[in-house]
Amino acid sequence: MALIILGLILWTWPHLMKEYSPALRARVGEKKAKPLVALSVLLAIVLMVIGYKTAEFVPLYTPVYEARHATYLLLVLAVAAMGLGHSKSHLRGKIRHPMFTGVILWGVGHLLVRGDLASVVLFGGMILWALAGWIVTNRNNPGYTPWQGGSLAGDLRLLLITIVAFVVIVLIHGWVGPQPLPIF
Repeated sequence: MALIILGLILWTWPHLMKEYSPALRARVGEKKAKPLVALSVLLAIVLMVIGYKTAEFVPLYTPVYEARHATYLLLVLAVAAMGLGHSKSHLRGKIRHPMFTGVILWGVGHLLVRGDLASVVLFGGMILWALAGWIVTNRNNPGYTPWQGGSLAGDLRLLLITIVAFVVIVLIHGWVGPQPLPIF
């Protein structure tokens, strides 16, 4: 459990450093901060995966087996949302925080089918990070102007990338974690 919590801390701090401590990030400099953030995020993911895989199973609630269908849908939407910020899709201008939205969908989807303590700490922690980031970003940047543009080609490209990314994630997930689809 300690590795999951350490991973969450290493994930949270660099992602919110720009909003919570802009002076520190400015002092470090953007050129030096980016590789440090990337290293911290990579280490955070490794720690969270290892921590989750090695955590003792402590049941908190019994997930509803039928919720897995909603989970699949939420996870496909999460992948699409996470890719949305860099897309040329019409949808990009409709969602202010696609990454935070994607993480919330991802976390909720996992909590529907995983009722153990490690899952609640990991996925709940990521949901809290996304909500905190959403709130702080909105507070610090109240004059948001939605992205204008988008094309059918951008929509189709986002759809294709989402499908491919989802399949890759499912394959990797089955390798490093519980098998998400019963067909494999």
